[in-house]
Amino acid sequence: MRFFSLRQTSRVVLLSMGMTGAIALSLSAQAATVKPAKTSAANVDAGTQKNSAARLTPANSTDGIIALVNENAILKSDLIAAMAQTQARAQAAGEPIANSAQLQSEVLNALIMRELQLSMVKRVGLNPDEAAINQRLAQIAQAEGLSSLGELQQRLDAAKPGSYATLRAQLIEDAAIQALQQRQIASRVRISEQDIDAFLASPEAKRLSQSEYQTIHVRIPYMDDYSRLSDAQREEALKVAQRLRTRLQAPNVDVTEAIAASQGSYPIQLQGGDMGFHKAAALPTELASEITKLEVGAVSAPLVTPEGIDIIKLADKKSSDTMLVPQWHTRHILVKVDELQTDALAEQKINDLYEQLRKGADFASLASTYSDDPGSAGRGGDLDWVGEEQMIGPFETMMKNTAVGDYSAPFKTQFGWHILKVEGKREQDVSDEYRRNMARQALYQRLAPQAKEDWLQELQAGAYIQILG
Repeated sequence: MRFFSLRQTSRVVLLSMGMTGAIALSLSAQAATVKPAKTSAANVDAGTQKNSAARLTPANSTDGIIALVNENAILKSDLIAAMAQTQARAQAAGEPIANSAQLQSEVLNALIMRELQLSMVKRVGLNPDEAAINQRLAQIAQAEGLSSLGELQQRLDAAKPGSYATLRAQLIEDAAIQALQQRQIASRVRISEQDIDAFLASPEAKRLSQSEYQTIHVRIPYMDDYSRLSDAQREEALKVAQRLRTRLQAPNVDVTEAIAASQGSYPIQLQGGDMGFHKAAALPTELASEITKLEVGAVSAPLVTPEGIDIIKLADKKSSDTMLVPQWHTRHILVKVDELQTDALAEQKINDLYEQLRKGADFASLASTYSDDPGSAGRGGDLDWVGEEQMIGPFETMMKNTAVGDYSAPFKTQFGWHILKVEGKREQDVSDEYRRNMARQALYQRLAPQAKEDWLQELQAGAYIQILG
């Protein structure tokens, strides 16, 4: 289900470096909204800031250092490239940005924050998964109608030599920064079981219900930005909303006809319709809060938002108090492949163990004696009950294809060679676990933005930053 937004963020700063041209814009799509720098006088050379107000362009710039960030430098060419990409991105979104001192300040601040985070990535030794980077590149290639990474590289490098390597390096940096942010935020956000209990007792917890809601959602857009609307314009939009609400209250209403009849002479097209079934947890909080209050057939009062006036009708509801998922009781034997044991030697060992199983050896005894998994070997290889997406792909596939009471043939994963045995299979009600996990996620999403902001401010306050003329 999709809820519409009539306005995009007015200023975006593209943080990728060195990508130019239309294809670069479509392929690098890495944007962030930034705020003006809040650097304190203690760590910024105040005497140099007076020169930063002048607009920097290729015509008036000779390349050199424009900012020092700890032991690293940001060049004027870096800033010019980032500003050009920011303007091109905004232009493509239909919201052009003028080259101004404010834009220069915001883009430079974004580059400084990026440099600080990349320096920390190097210090802590974060290395993104190469497979994940290749997967992201494959998604980009597919979105561009290309069938392979080779074709993507040819197209990019034909437009500008080295562009593919630049894009790959950019994706690696972005993935590393994202991993760093997740690590830093997770260390700052503390959610206790008591916090979860309190959340589940709140009205907002209704969003975690397994019930599915069929909603009709229509928005009456404003004729201008809400802050610039006249009283007459606001009243006109509200009258349209009231007319629509009255029509939607009729049973078995034709939604399309109700919208068309309510449009009247209103100059902006009404948006929305029947959105089908969806869980409340999949909706924005403010909409879910309204929907879960409604009885089937009821229509909400007009909901005034910055983008327009929303009318919501609950057309139907499917109740479900349980969430059943398949689980497998599994054991396994692992023979690791590492610097002490080659792949060939590990494969030979696992095949020897497989032959012993075929001759009647006890699986748990072999696991206790020979498995290299310290977490399960002491329990005879017992992994307890596991569900879908809890194990890595090859393991899950083999687990699903092994009959209860039987064991698999040897197979390989990133950890080494395995044999698994399925002791049992069941359908387990995980509704309570699901609700608690969803509650934890909701609380995390609520606390994470402030935790991120606090961390970035700490990172900036502890750095040496000098803006040069």
